Amino acid sequence: MSEPSAGPQARYWSKLARLLEPPAGTARLKATTEDFQVTEELGFAPSGAGEHLCIEVEKTDLTTTQAASRLTGATGLKRTDVGYAGMKDRRARTRQWFSLRLPAGEETRLQSAEDEKLRILQSRRNHRKIGIGSHRANRFVITLRDFRGGRDDMEHRLRKLARMGVPNYFGPQRFGRQFGNLESVERRILAQGGDDAAGMSGNERSLLYSAARAAVFNQALSERLDRGDWNRYVSGDVLSLDGSGRLFLPGEEGWDDELQNRLDALDIHITGPLPGAAPAQSKYETRGQAADIEIAVLRQKTVIIDWLKREGLQAGRRPLRFALRDLDWNWTDSGLILRFMLARGCYATSLLRELCITDGIEQETELEP
Repeated sequence: MSEPSAGPQARYWSKLARLLEPPAGTARLKATTEDFQVTEELGFAPSGAGEHLCIEVEKTDLTTTQAASRLTGATGLKRTDVGYAGMKDRRARTRQWFSLRLPAGEETRLQSAEDEKLRILQSRRNHRKIGIGSHRANRFVITLRDFRGGRDDMEHRLRKLARMGVPNYFGPQRFGRQFGNLESVERRILAQGGDDAAGMSGNERSLLYSAARAAVFNQALSERLDRGDWNRYVSGDVLSLDGSGRLFLPGEEGWDDELQNRLDALDIHITGPLPGAAPAQSKYETRGQAADIEIAVLRQKTVIIDWLKREGLQAGRRPLRFALRDLDWNWTDSGLILRFMLARGCYATSLLRELCITDGIEQETELEP
């Protein structure tokens, strides 16, 4: 197995820096739905009372939107009455939470939604709808079949990534099937000189916003990796607290040994830009040397960034790396089984890119907010 040479994904990823040397090992990803398992962990516990019924669903070979459609079809609810925290892979066995604005006593309607592809595991009422991004983390069990390569090299990569963190690239899911969303940005925005893309639906615009911001962030991260300071403080950097995403700056005393120790322990991270209009009086903007590095990248994307600003998107920050929590693995006759937990918004595909060459990485996933 070798990396494809002509597809849009291969062209895009080949331009982005890796932390480790390019892998020589190969494996098959998602040979079956059981080979990619995801369990969502909510960021709160449903209260037990309220107008929203929260249900944990196990779905197999279904997208999140397909599962939501089944639930609305069974209950007669409107799509706006259903909430979920994030999109999950189709070609996989995934567990995630949905909320339904379903009156008490009508829970039995959900039975008609269940079959071999969708099971309801548990339910509990809550006062509020589950919103996008309200989950805390995702737990993964991934089987890499037919692995060809050195086991020692693979285990060395895993240990190093656990110690240093993983480059927090937005994965191929963010750019749509065959990178269609990213190409649509370039075709419909750049070709029009940055004019607003009239005639697009709100959902289509949202997908293009996500692809555009992700492309800029990925380029900024790649630049820091090339420089070798993606995980080292540069004067003027904005920092993020692991897990919560809360932004902060070094205090008046500046960068010190305590902050360095926290950075080394993956408790805090350097951040990169999510372009848009800067909030009024925002203090979380890079300065000095860190700003110079970012500006050099942003200048290459001025048409996209100007469009995002006109569209009213607010600028933000995203950690340049993510911590690989609860990592464990074991070898089998057919390959390697990986178990780990990732914080909300982090992509398992960005980890796999550092480990081995895989197929099946692009096609089967929805956008994860």
